[in-house]
Amino acid sequence: MGRSRGGLTTKIHALVDFNGLPINLKITEGQAHDGRSADDMLDSVKAGHILLADRAYDSNKLHETLKQRGAWANVRAMPHRLDPPAFSHFLYRQRNAVERFFNKLKHFRAIATRYDKRDDNYLASIKLASLRIWLRFNESMT
Repeated sequence: MGRSRGGLTTKIHALVDFNGLPINLKITEGQAHDGRSADDMLDSVKAGHILLADRAYDSNKLHETLKQRGAWANVRAMPHRLDPPAFSHFLYRQRNAVERFFNKLKHFRAIATRYDKRDDNYLASIKLASLRIWLRFNESMT
């Protein structure tokens, strides 16, 4: 966990499917840049997939990695980019699935208030809450 003047800080990174269900979860220090953490989370992205991410993940390296896999990155470009890659506003609207997942995750008090002092315990709490979100989704499918 990262440390700041306000205390312990963490960022939760999530890769979710179209329904907003988590596929891959990771935590990093609060002061760490988002784009650097994306490399090891993209193992499940295959050919034909479209990655929707916010502009913190915008980098040439990410676009090249996904292009080599046959996937496409629909990432809003940083404002200082001189030659921004192709971007679809229509597809970007579907990124709200990630935001809805984080909203569901914040309903779990231990995660929203970050009671755990150790990063492995905190990640375990996130994964348990994600499991409950998966179960709730599959329970309503009957």
